[in-house]
Amino acid sequence: MSMLWNNLKESLANTFQNFGLAWWVEVVTDNPRCTYYFGPFLSATDAQSASKGYVEDLETEGAQGITVNVKQCKPDVLTIAEDLGEWIDRKVQPAFSGQI
Repeated sequence: MSMLWNNLKESLANTFQNFGLAWWVEVVTDNPRCTYYFGPFLSATDAQSASKGYVEDLETEGAQGITVNVKQCKPDVLTIAEDLGEWIDRKVQPAFSGQI
């Protein structure tokens, strides 16, 4: 039943994303100067809950000056590495993909 619920949530998140209604976690770091987008999520609560893991991963990688914003948006680019002048177009994958 859990897998069915996750598939339904993933499908709904994709539909919300198509209309720009999905929630995303925007993480901005001062060093390196980067902006990351993680999502899509069905609700701000789901996005906020997931944000802790993203911050922990970035801290482990040595990122400093981390700011987290949860917002409804439809990002075109998921990673913006300002220090490198790069926009990295990671494949958008639903937040629930692969979870059991």
